[in-house]
Amino acid sequence: MQNYYRLIYIFTLSFIFAFNAFPQDEFFTPTTTLGGYGELHYNNNTFDSKKADKRLDFHRFVLFFGHSFSEKWAFKAELELEHNFVSGGNGELELEQAYVSYTPYDYLGFRAGVVLAPVGIINELHEPPTFFGVERPDYHNAIIPTTWFGNGASIFGSYKGLEYTFNVMEGLNSDKFTPASALRSGRKKGYMAEATDLMYTLRLNYKISPDLKAGASVTYNKARGDSTINHINIAEVHARFQKAGFFATAEAAQIGYSAGSFESSFGYYFDLGYDINRFLKTDWEFIPFVRYSHYNTASKLRNPALNPDVYGYDQIMVGINIKPLPNVVMKADFSSKKRVSDKDETRSFNLGVGYMF
Repeated sequence: MQNYYRLIYIFTLSFIFAFNAFPQDEFFTPTTTLGGYGELHYNNNTFDSKKADKRLDFHRFVLFFGHSFSEKWAFKAELELEHNFVSGGNGELELEQAYVSYTPYDYLGFRAGVVLAPVGIINELHEPPTFFGVERPDYHNAIIPTTWFGNGASIFGSYKGLEYTFNVMEGLNSDKFTPASALRSGRKKGYMAEATDLMYTLRLNYKISPDLKAGASVTYNKARGDSTINHINIAEVHARFQKAGFFATAEAAQIGYSAGSFESSFGYYFDLGYDINRFLKTDWEFIPFVRYSHYNTASKLRNPALNPDVYGYDQIMVGINIKPLPNVVMKADFSSKKRVSDKDETRSFNLGVGYMF
């Protein structure tokens, strides 16, 4: 308990210091903003050449609300509806973000409420025009469970190209960890979350050049369920590059578990794209891309009766993002995903339309 009291004490002192050290602008006019994003998907999946599954789904409809009380105090929130409606366990309605922030200076800021875990790239930057492929990368479904949010608080800032975030939020439910889904089902999503053991994340990003940003994060949680306790450690690295029409993204992560039938999860992917509009000379962007990814939700097992290759997959994807405007995108992709153990293949063809504002 002493650690929790110490943490609360530090956050309280920081807020008091920041409030008194930086006077407010009495001539500021409060403003309210509305934004959002959404995406329509057509998915055609064929499993081992035997079974086809075709879906048409308005996957996400998200509204963003923001209000600036002053130059330094603000409120931000995102309300998300998934799969058009919520009924009988189908669809989801989520308060994905809802926090008050205080930013007295570029190198020092605070936020508290419903916050995003600062792990990986897409968990915080997940609007459809910002990533390749119709669906978010499989890596961000299997290893980093995007979108990952919960009740908590952050200290953040930037200085001379270095960005940092120290995040404290609700922990995970270790009873729901499985070899097939890793820690994804253990997220509590802010609902009456048990706060006995909080989760701690430190992320650093550095802008190496105007075209290249790279970073890493580490996360620790003593995950607790009704019948289990499992200490987890996450280490991940990521980088993005964009110059002269070239786009490249790379991410990798390792998750360690102190208990249970599996010891670790591991995955990585990289994207490479190029804007061929440099040859077409139109007002639109045409960005063909290729992706390679590998992930295994149970890459190392404690249970000798299980085969780790059953949970491992290799995927190759090719596709294109077409942007008539920077905030509107049309997408198409084709992928082949094979299970490591038996080469069982899932072929997917996807089409999508997305927007953000």
